[in-house]
Amino acid sequence: MHIQVVNFHLNHLSDAEFRGLCDEVAPAFAEVPGLISKVWLENRSTNTYGGVYTWENRQAMEDYSKSELFRGVAANPSFAGITSADFGVLEGPTSVTRGLAAART
Repeated sequence: MHIQVVNFHLNHLSDAEFRGLCDEVAPAFAEVPGLISKVWLENRSTNTYGGVYTWENRQAMEDYSKSELFRGVAANPSFAGITSADFGVLEGPTSVTRGLAAART
């Protein structure tokens, strides 16, 4: 398993407009190969938005970073200051604390 945390600030896009965009693109993210889950994040008070992605492995994350969907998000001028951090998962203690989403079969 691999975790990716992406954050950005909205630039000339309202919270309501962003939420509508999220609803529109969520089905495309649901079909990304190797993506187990995506949690959509928002903090209106700091204008910080993003997502926490759970990947099957680091390679799946890297493959996504080469996709048209990723390029579209990264090039969107409404998303300013995009950051991405990736993390391996300590699966033993994480399984004890029920931290991993179940993979779709």
